[in-house]
Amino acid sequence: TTGDIGKPKAETAAKKLKAVNPEIVIRVYDTKLENHNAISVISLYDVVIDGSDNFSTRYLVNDACVLLNKPLVYGAVLRFEGQVGVFNLTDQHSNIKTNYRDLFPEPPSPSSTLSCSEAGVLGVLPGIIGTLQASEAIKIIAAIGKPLSNSMISYNALNNQFYEFTISPSNTTNLRMPKNISEFLQFDYEWFCGISSFSCEISAGTFDAWRAAEKITVIDVREKDELPAVNEFRFTHIPLGNFKEAVPGISTKDKIVIFCQSGARSLAAARILHEEFSGYRAYSLKGGILEWKKLHPEIAI
Repeated sequence: TTGDIGKPKAETAAKKLKAVNPEIVIRVYDTKLENHNAISVISLYDVVIDGSDNFSTRYLVNDACVLLNKPLVYGAVLRFEGQVGVFNLTDQHSNIKTNYRDLFPEPPSPSSTLSCSEAGVLGVLPGIIGTLQASEAIKIIAAIGKPLSNSMISYNALNNQFYEFTISPSNTTNLRMPKNISEFLQFDYEWFCGISSFSCEISAGTFDAWRAAEKITVIDVREKDELPAVNEFRFTHIPLGNFKEAVPGISTKDKIVIFCQSGARSLAAARILHEEFSGYRAYSLKGGILEWKKLHPEIAI
């Protein structure tokens, strides 16, 4: 509800579930799942349901489940479509067991993907996909029916169509997967997914200080009409897809600060200027315009 805005998701979910059934035991982990704690957390449970919203966490959870031999119920949503599947569960008929890396051997470039906060999602869709995930978990726990092991269903809410496809194991696509817990602890998932920290990121506070002290060029690399709208300062709008072609028209005289919704596309644009062109002092606004808006609560989003 609107009253839950700003509260930790894990604690809020536990409270809602307790209201439905006060007899269930819920352990709340109000912390980010990372290499150093994933094994100790996941090892305690029989089934893992992935409700995360970023690729680095998805690969981390998948690899931990593979190493610990835990079934993983996968779900994803974006705009009007959702996906559900079950990984790391041996099919009783084919004796085949696949994992997330068989479906996605390599993560997409951060600049080519949009999050739900950037692209939007139909409000009912997470409920539909989440319920399907819960159904798969129940089937696994109760050993009933046929779980979606080695297969995936895709649901389109606009036309109410379901598509199912089979996932095949591959010996080559899993070469980069950690082979043991020691390798898992050393694996840099953010680097693997192309979102490791970049030396040319600046904070929202630094951005404000620069705007107040000197003349800078500000560029928005979001698509047209993306929200939130920005009316608090001047900027040039160049969608990331057109960025390279527009670079010759960007002056090298002043510092350049690039922003997008959450910082991924602006980071990609800053890298383009640093790695493929010369003479530019380009910086990415860390956390994007959403983070900057948080710094200014007096501004309505």
